[in-house]
Amino acid sequence: MRRILVADDEANMRWVLERALTKAGYDVETVEDGELAVARALAERPDIVLVDLKMPKLDGLGVLRRLKEHYPDLLVVMMTAHGSTATAVEAMKAGAQDYLMKPFDIDELLITLAKAFEVESLREQVNYLKQEVRHDGWQLVGNSAAMQTVKHLVERVALTPATVLILGESGTGKELVAHAIHTLSPRVEGPFIRVNCAALTETLLESELFGHEKGAFTGALNRKSGRFELADKGTIFLDEIGELSLNVQAKLLRVLQERAFERVGGEKTINVDVRIIAATNRDLLKEAQEGRFREDLYYRLNVFPVSVPPLRERRDDIALLAEHFLEKLKTYGGSKTFAPEVLSRLAAYSWPGNVRELENVVERMVIISSGAVIGMESLPYLDDPAASVKNLGLFELPPEGVSLEEIEKSFLQQAMEQTGGNQSQAAKRLGLSRHAFLYRLEKYGIDPHWGI
Repeated sequence: MRRILVADDEANMRWVLERALTKAGYDVETVEDGELAVARALAERPDIVLVDLKMPKLDGLGVLRRLKEHYPDLLVVMMTAHGSTATAVEAMKAGAQDYLMKPFDIDELLITLAKAFEVESLREQVNYLKQEVRHDGWQLVGNSAAMQTVKHLVERVALTPATVLILGESGTGKELVAHAIHTLSPRVEGPFIRVNCAALTETLLESELFGHEKGAFTGALNRKSGRFELADKGTIFLDEIGELSLNVQAKLLRVLQERAFERVGGEKTINVDVRIIAATNRDLLKEAQEGRFREDLYYRLNVFPVSVPPLRERRDDIALLAEHFLEKLKTYGGSKTFAPEVLSRLAAYSWPGNVRELENVVERMVIISSGAVIGMESLPYLDDPAASVKNLGLFELPPEGVSLEEIEKSFLQQAMEQTGGNQSQAAKRLGLSRHAFLYRLEKYGIDPHWGI
């Protein structure tokens, strides 16, 4: 229930507004002067303040300015029977969301409040999305049979409200599949909100998902909307869903069943209209059988599973993906092309880091290469470390199955150790140019003054 603080020195106006707004479903508190309005708002932040311009002790503009010092995003609507257009403009410049000229009817008031809350919701969504790393479009790149199957499933499920569980190894592009489902769905005009379930502690994750009330825990200085609220009328993507604790799993199960929840520390039930997409690289059925994941939640999530194949099972797409990433990097790499032997080597590699690893490799090659054609001299080690490393017998090979990044970092560290930090000698041992060698040191955070 939205909470409204009404500040007006006229008793009759306070009575009318309290009665009308309570009937409309709001939780209403009234005060008779500006000082009381500030005190009450600071003691317990309301969702919106409806404040009269002319009041004793502190006028409406004074209330507005004081509240904005503490709550810059607080919604304030000014009421005035004495002002003019100039007064209204002054209030808007000071941060008022809107204004009402007395006398006004209740329908006009309710419309004004609804507009203010809609603006607040959009602002929260925009602020959240600004913090997110955005993908360049939703296009699913690939013509292999495996990717054609994925595209077909995405197109079919996108038009339905069904919950989707995206399965696949790390780096296969599960979030991009979720974006595609949202973009092709009737909810495309709504928000797409991502939550990394592995990135936060249980307490913080619960707050991120469901929001919290002021004072719900140490550091909860204000009320905060959760990701489910921000995703209303849109899609929420729960990445790495297998990392949820059993406690949070139980609360998520209720949201899946009822599309309702309470903020942390709150009692008000919040209803949302949201489509849920989850993703994991774990075998959730096995996790459920071993007691680490709720079986009832698994079946609620697994309404429509979509498996994203690893890159080694869609080798026909590797060259196409490499060209796609190269095109994306034109903004700082200029127009470049791959030498045929480079594409052949890329296609032969097993890609334990999947599409994400391929994108990183292409970016690295663009940075290292100096000409318009990216040749073998810019290509990292890939499957055959000996192809780029001289005096291979001097180095200890990492175990099989490790990623390209781990191989590179291991060789760099060994070379620096063996040469006492002499960059020229270390680069020579690895068969790298000085530029390429220094780039890799920076990439992996290795001290270029090793041993000095």
